[in-house]
Amino acid sequence: MTGMMSSRMRMGRGAVLAVVVAVGAWLNGWVMSQAQSACVLERERPDQPMMFVRHLGSECAEQEREAQAVKADEVFAALKNGKGVDIDGAMIVGDLFFDALPPVKAEAISNQPSLLRDALRVQQITEVRRLAGPIAITRSVIRGTIETRLKDSYVVVQGPVTLTGTMFERTADFSRMVFLGPVDCSEAVFLSQAFFIQALFAQPARFEKTAFGLHSRFHRSVFGESVSFLRAGFNGLAEFLEVTFEKEASFSRTYFKMGTGFSGSRFGGILDFSEALFEREAFFTFTVFEQDAYFRRSTFRGTADFSDAQFKGIDDFSKVMFDVQPSFARTQASGARPSPGSLQDPRMLYGIAAILAVFTVVFLWSVRTR
Repeated sequence: MTGMMSSRMRMGRGAVLAVVVAVGAWLNGWVMSQAQSACVLERERPDQPMMFVRHLGSECAEQEREAQAVKADEVFAALKNGKGVDIDGAMIVGDLFFDALPPVKAEAISNQPSLLRDALRVQQITEVRRLAGPIAITRSVIRGTIETRLKDSYVVVQGPVTLTGTMFERTADFSRMVFLGPVDCSEAVFLSQAFFIQALFAQPARFEKTAFGLHSRFHRSVFGESVSFLRAGFNGLAEFLEVTFEKEASFSRTYFKMGTGFSGSRFGGILDFSEALFEREAFFTFTVFEQDAYFRRSTFRGTADFSDAQFKGIDDFSKVMFDVQPSFARTQASGARPSPGSLQDPRMLYGIAAILAVFTVVFLWSVRTR
């Protein structure tokens, strides 16, 4: 009798275990199906005929983003047809070449700012490429090359451009692109080359906390309004040669790992390089500072060359650290130039503080022993 009861109990336990396993498997499958169904690609609504929309939520895994990747040809077709683009959290595969856009007469661009009118007149440009905008590609990954491939014309973007948090795995060349609306590239990541050669920015531009890769070039660009590179990081060569900054420019707490050049540039507004770090050579030769320029607490670990520069406002080099003797040959400025070992050098200030601390300790000890 006891044996029969034990056998029945074992059978009961086995049945319960089988039920638990079955329920667990069902729940696991249900959870997985729910997770998969949660990653849905959102598209434009019927009431958005002039927008190209592709959204993927944060719950989507990388494999799911790859499976629902947006083709660059689709994006280009939308732009070519005058649509705006709104892509968030997606992966874009393929190349974008803007010289394939049909040319339009320059006068077809309405409400032209003076910096565009002047550029068209000086270069005698009669035809341009046009993008209506707005263009927003945020928190996405672009696995293709972007290039304008123009040498004697412009690509004019009439709406705002937002590229916040987006990673560019290959070359991103926005050279000779005219941004008539505000530009925000904050927290974007350029793993390869980032070119903005002869680009025109008519409205404020932001590159805050942006990570630049192998090579960055802004050669002969024009910033018509304020621009901020606050806490940006340049991990390769950074070229800002002959750039025009009409209004305020901030490079505060910006990191320059390789050689950096601002030679021949003009800063028309207040400039802020406070607490910036230059790991290698930094060139500001023939640079014109129309307003106040602040380099307070910045660090130059390589050559710092300000030869032939013009400081027309306040030039604040207080507490700057130069590891190498800087060059201020033929520099035009009102104040005296700082140099290593001066009272403005933080190392000298730390040394003075240490000496004062030692004297204080000795004095207190002598008072107590009397």
